Amino acid sequence: MNHVLCGLATNPALPAELVDRLITVADGDTADELAGRQDLSRSQVLALFSRVPECAVRLVHEGRLTEADIDPVTRPDAALALLGEGGGDPRWARLLADDPDHARRERLASCPRLPSDVVEALVADNDVRVVAELALCASRNVTVRLAAHPHAEVRRAAAANGATPPALLAALLTGAGLPAAQRCLVCDQEAVPFTHHPECPRPGCELPPGASCDGSHESTVHDIQQAALCNAATPTEAAAGFAGHPSALLRWTLAARPDLTPEASRLLAADPVPGVRGEVAANPAVGGTLLRSLSGDPSHEVRRAVALNPSVPLDVLVQIAGTTRIGPTLVPRIATASAGEVEELARASDPTGRMLLAQRRDLPARIRDALAADADAKVVKSLAGDPGLSERQLRAMVDRHGSRVVAKVAVNPSTSAALLEELTRHGTSVRKALREVARHPRATATALLACLADEQGRRRAAGHPALPPPVLLRLLDDADWQVVEAAAGNPSLPADAMEGLINRHSPGPGSPSTHS
Repeated sequence: MNHVLCGLATNPALPAELVDRLITVADGDTADELAGRQDLSRSQVLALFSRVPECAVRLVHEGRLTEADIDPVTRPDAALALLGEGGGDPRWARLLADDPDHARRERLASCPRLPSDVVEALVADNDVRVVAELALCASRNVTVRLAAHPHAEVRRAAAANGATPPALLAALLTGAGLPAAQRCLVCDQEAVPFTHHPECPRPGCELPPGASCDGSHESTVHDIQQAALCNAATPTEAAAGFAGHPSALLRWTLAARPDLTPEASRLLAADPVPGVRGEVAANPAVGGTLLRSLSGDPSHEVRRAVALNPSVPLDVLVQIAGTTRIGPTLVPRIATASAGEVEELARASDPTGRMLLAQRRDLPARIRDALAADADAKVVKSLAGDPGLSERQLRAMVDRHGSRVVAKVAVNPSTSAALLEELTRHGTSVRKALREVARHPRATATALLACLADEQGRRRAAGHPALPPPVLLRLLDDADWQVVEAAAGNPSLPADAMEGLINRHSPGPGSPSTHS
């Protein structure tokens, strides 16, 4: 991959004539970046497609190629991409249904609005992967037929399809009312009983780690059950019966369902696996009483999930936040707090409540200003990104709390250019601030030069339009490829420098246009 050319391909200031030049030398990686440009002319799109046909898929997704541009015989992947977007000629689907490459037939099976004769051909395909893809994406009348398919892999896909009727999903989940599957991917290729080693050394082996079959296709049946539990169309009652299932993975999956019943919630809240309890704690369907009991869970992740649940009682949230790291985020319960609750939190003696409240960006000016002058650094740090704060308030925060708030002040879109420069010189913990200054739209050249001292700051600063061109030119030879790409994509790069880079990095005559 040529990182200079890839960066130039994304540069919004690249002149049209240099876009033309870059197209003529593009390899696969550069072409993929060029295909994402919104300023490509019609002739440039067709030239790029001709130079690197592999970029057709992205061009289709970007809406730049039409049916008239694509020959499905010579460019089947481009035709599939357009069919996948709901376009293309229906006759293409009939042609591709006979493609010898099963991967293309799989992609065809995922396309919408397929002609009925093509659907029938895919239902009867001799490769189970194609039929399974159809079962995953097809309409209701097709999934009704495929839910009882003799191959368990097809049933797994039907169990994941939201168009499958609820009664059939319940049958797939419990196994009741359906004939037993006859085959699975394991017994298709191995003598049973067989368990696939998690670190299988065989080259080209496509069996999932741990896949097993003793004649009952047990690992695929488990996958069918998990797919059905993930499917919102599966009946609540059928899903709830898995609260005591021996499989922790199935209990974990059930715990995330938005229609979790109270009884299942109580059972799963006492699960021995922390991940299962964590899913219950995060589930908005769970009531405040159960969340209150989970707030004392020994697992940090469970307690954090309780804190992020929009239904958590306010006093429970404040208690958890005092002992559990939640992170600098506006938690849902605070975002929906009533005006009375906002007043209560603003006056709370516990700074944790004030810290949580300070993440809101719609506070009344009176409350916001009181929090800006708070004596507790974590409260001020939480508020420091509020764009409604004045220059005076931001400077007062830095003066009072120093390195504890500088990175958050650097995030604030209202922070002035002068203050940004000062933040880059602020103490030993300035690195986080440098990374934020490096992408701040008001950052000056002086501030950005300071940001180059930090690895992440350097990557961000290299793409900032305020960075002086001489510095940009030096960064094009940086040892870090991310810095190089960012510098090459910087709109402040002079046009003559862009042209020189294309000449310098262009492949020689006859070089391939495929991915390097």
